[in-house]
Amino acid sequence: MEATTIKPQPGPQETFLSTPADVALYGGAAGGGKSFALLLEALRHINHLGYSAVIFRRTSVQVRNAGSLWDTSEGLYPFAGGIPSESTLEWKFPAGTSVKFAHMEHEKNKLDWQGSQIVLIGFDELTHFTESQFFYMLSRNRSTCGIRPYIRATTNPDADSWVAELIDWYIGEDGYPIRERSGAIRWFIRIDGNMIWGDSKEELMEKYPGTLPKSFTFISAKLEDNQILMQKDPSYKANLEALPFVERERLLGGNWKIKPAAGLYFKREWFEDKFVDETPKCQRYVRFWDCAATDEKKVGDPDYTVGLLMGENSGKYYVIDVQRFRKSPGAADEHMKQVAYSDGREVMIREEEEPGSSGKRVIATHATTIFKGFNFLGVKSTGPKVTRAGPVSAACQNGNVYIVRRSWNNEFLSELEGFPERKHDDQVDALSGAFNALFHKPAKVPKFSPGFGLSGGMRI
Repeated sequence: MEATTIKPQPGPQETFLSTPADVALYGGAAGGGKSFALLLEALRHINHLGYSAVIFRRTSVQVRNAGSLWDTSEGLYPFAGGIPSESTLEWKFPAGTSVKFAHMEHEKNKLDWQGSQIVLIGFDELTHFTESQFFYMLSRNRSTCGIRPYIRATTNPDADSWVAELIDWYIGEDGYPIRERSGAIRWFIRIDGNMIWGDSKEELMEKYPGTLPKSFTFISAKLEDNQILMQKDPSYKANLEALPFVERERLLGGNWKIKPAAGLYFKREWFEDKFVDETPKCQRYVRFWDCAATDEKKVGDPDYTVGLLMGENSGKYYVIDVQRFRKSPGAADEHMKQVAYSDGREVMIREEEEPGSSGKRVIATHATTIFKGFNFLGVKSTGPKVTRAGPVSAACQNGNVYIVRRSWNNEFLSELEGFPERKHDDQVDALSGAFNALFHKPAKVPKFSPGFGLSGGMRI
C-alpha cells in the first residue's frame, strides 16, 4: 500500500488531537470533523505494545450504520496496517495492539467492562450516554503499558443533557461557546457525585488532600472548521439551514442553551400569505388521526381526537380540513367512519398507534371495522413529539405549507404557536403525522375524489 499522509485539519481538530488533557470533549455544531478526529486519536499509540482503545456509541446500530464509526474506519485504518474483524468490530494492528468499537445501549452494559484496563476510552456523541456510564468507564481508564490513560469524546449540543452542565464554564450566556476558552485546561475531582473544579492540580490537592485531580478541556467546533467537508459536500450547510429553528441553532450554530419553547417551532406569520380559499387539486392525500376517545363530560379537560386532511402537489402541502372533537369511543368511531366515507376511498388513512399491545388491538379493530376497505395503516410513534414535528416545522418555515381558509384556522394556528408548551397538542401531532406520511412514503397518485368538498368544506 502506498504511503499516505493523514493529518488533522488546522484549527479545532488539530487542537483536539494535541491537547494533553486527561479528558477532552470535542463538540458543538454538526460537521465539525469530530468523529473523524476521534478515529485519528485512536491510532496514536498503535505501535506501542500493550496499547488498547475502545470507542463507544450508545447503540450497536449506530456503530454499524452507513457513514458510522466502523464504516469510516474502513477507509482509514488499513493505511495504518489494521486488519478488521467485523464480527467483533475490532481492528488488530501489527504491534499486537487493537482498537475496538462497542455499544452501551443499556445502563447495565457498563458492568460488562468490569475489571477492564483500557488506555483510551472514546465516546462518540457523549450526550447519548448517561452520566453514570461515563464516570463508571472513567474508573476503567487504566494503563500498565507506559501510556498515560485518557478519555476523548465528541458531542453535539443538548441543553437538557448532563454534558451541558459539565462544560458550562466554556459556554456563554447566549448558549454559544466562548471562543477564547475553547481548549483551555481546567482540573476537577468528583466527590459523592459532585464535580469540584480548580484552575490547577495543586489548588485542588491542597484543598482536598489525598485526591487525584484530572485535567479537562472542551474544544468547540463549527461546520466552517471542516473545510474538507465544505468542499466535498457544499450542500451539507443547506441541509442544516433547512432544519427547524431549535435543531438549526444546535447543529449549525452550536447553541448549548436553546430549548423547545412556544413560538420556536411554528409562527403565525409564516402563514400570512399561505391561505387559499379553495383547495387546489393535489396528487396525493392523507387523513391522519390522533385519537383520544374520551368524553369531555366525564373528564375535565381531556385531549381531543383530531383527524387532519392534507394534500400534496409538487412539494407543496395543503392543510385542507381539521376534524377536532371529544366523544366517547363509540361516538368517536362513528364520526371517523363518516369522515372516511366523505373523504373517499382514494384518500390514505393513517392513525397513530399507541405503544403496547392495546395500541395494536385498536389499530387491528379499526382496520376491520370503521376503515374496512380503505387504504388504512397504523403508524407507530417514534421519538419525542418535537422530533416528529421537526420536518413539518421546517416545511412551514420554508413556505411550503398552505392552509385552506376555514373556521378552524384560528384554533389550529394558536395550538401550533403554543407548541410544545401548550397543554393540548393533538392538532400538531396530526399535522406531523400527515406530513410525514406524505413526505416519507410516496404513494401511487390517486384519482381526484369529489368527496373533499373543495369549495364548501367537508360534508359529513
